[in-house]
This record gives sequence, C-alpha cells and structure tokens, in this order.
Amino acid sequence: MTITQPLDAQAVSASPVFVCDGVQAGYGKVNVVHRFDLEAAAGSVIAVLGPNGSGKTTLLTTLAGLLPAQAGTVTIDGQPLKNGRPGIAARRGLVLVPDDRALFTGLTVDENLKAARGKHATTVDQAFDRFPALAKRRKINAGDLSGGEQQMLAVARALMQEPRVLLIDEMSMGLAPVIVEELMPMVRKIADETGAVVVLVEQHVQLALEVADRAMVLVHGEIVLDRPADELAKQTAVLEAAYLGDVESATAGSEEKAPASE
Repeated sequence: MTITQPLDAQAVSASPVFVCDGVQAGYGKVNVVHRFDLEAAAGSVIAVLGPNGSGKTTLLTTLAGLLPAQAGTVTIDGQPLKNGRPGIAARRGLVLVPDDRALFTGLTVDENLKAARGKHATTVDQAFDRFPALAKRRKINAGDLSGGEQQMLAVARALMQEPRVLLIDEMSMGLAPVIVEELMPMVRKIADETGAVVVLVEQHVQLALEVADRAMVLVHGEIVLDRPADELAKQTAVLEAAYLGDVESATAGSEEKAPASE
C-alpha cells in the first residue's frame, strides 16, 4: 500500500525537471523494482530509503541508463531518455555517483576532475571553490585520499558535468558517522546552488531526511511510503513500519498519538 501526501504548493506548482513514469527495473526476466513514479522540480532533493536488498541501487542504475528498464519512461526537461543508453542520459544531464565512487585511483585529484569536464564550462578551480578540502590535495592520487575525501571527489567530479539530475548512491558507504554528518549538508547545498534534482539513496535515514524535501521508502521493489521529508522525520513509528512493510497499521497508530495542530 502506498501512502502519498502532497508536497507544499510551491513544489507542486513548479514544472518538473525529472519525471519517472512506471519505471520497472531488474535483470533479464527477474523484476526487482515493480514500479517507480516521480516528478521532481529543480533544486529538490529526493531521498530513496529502504532496507538492504529492496532494489535501491538497481533503481539508480536503471535511471542512469546503465541497466535497461523493463518498462516505463524517464524524462528530463520534457525530453524522454532512450532506454539503456547511459551516454545519452549523461549528455542530457543525468549523472550517477555510484556507491563505489568509481574514481581513477591512479590519477590525481586534478586529473580526475579534468577527465570529467569535457566540453562543460565548469572549471577545476570552481570545483575547488565548492570543495576547498580537495584543493589542498589536488596533486595527490585519488587512491591515497581518505574515504571522506574520495566521496567529495566523486561528487565534485559529477558536478563538473553540470548535471540537471544527480543520482547519489549510498554516499555514506564505508564512512564513519561523524564524516557522514559533515558531508550530508553538501547535498542540500548542491541542490540549492545548482538547481539540480538530487536523488539520494541512503542508509543514514535521519541525516537524509534532514536535507531532503521528499522521502520515498522502497521495500521489496515497491514504494510503500512517499511523503515530505520533514513530516516523515517526526514519524518514526510510520517509518519503522514502512521498513517492515506494515505502513497501514503504523499510520493508524501514529495518527492517534499525533499532537493537535496549533
């Protein structure tokens, strides 16, 4: 059962930059994500949450075109993407930061950024303005960076491509919680400053909810919960039940305990 509540009036009125309509994802004849629908305006952050094995990485890989969708369409700025064509998706402005970061570990920070620039106007110095910690490490090989620095470089490299839609898969992977707390606000800042739609898959639920506008919970390939992030952050019982696939009963219980509005 999917429980959806409308976003605020400003988000609803804005023309969507990124639209997913009935996207189904999987491997061969094996279906992993049964249906994914999304309309996201410029500058919005969408957190896709859910337990391990729910299909989150498969979903992002499919949206990026690296895995052909089994059904549905993906549209950026009103233009549909060709199924299973990652190069076209990238040229249209859809960029994926994978959970393994996919850095060129034998190249320096500088070289990793230059390799991603292509014909885009963003310069390496502009990337360093956004991530000053990397500027001090610009001549260091990516493989010699700390985990947090590697994650910053992966995101900085993605931003060199001036994305309209930025997909980030498990930014916290392998990082200490204190590092994640430092990095997560970066997601909100990127969306606000660049106007990109950010779709964030993340296991650190509360930290993701703090920076997101909207949260969707994916369980066993189905979106079972779709709500404004600030609202869901206050409803831990609903969120916990969603992870367990029991949204309906948790919602009834949380509504009984909810404080009266002022």
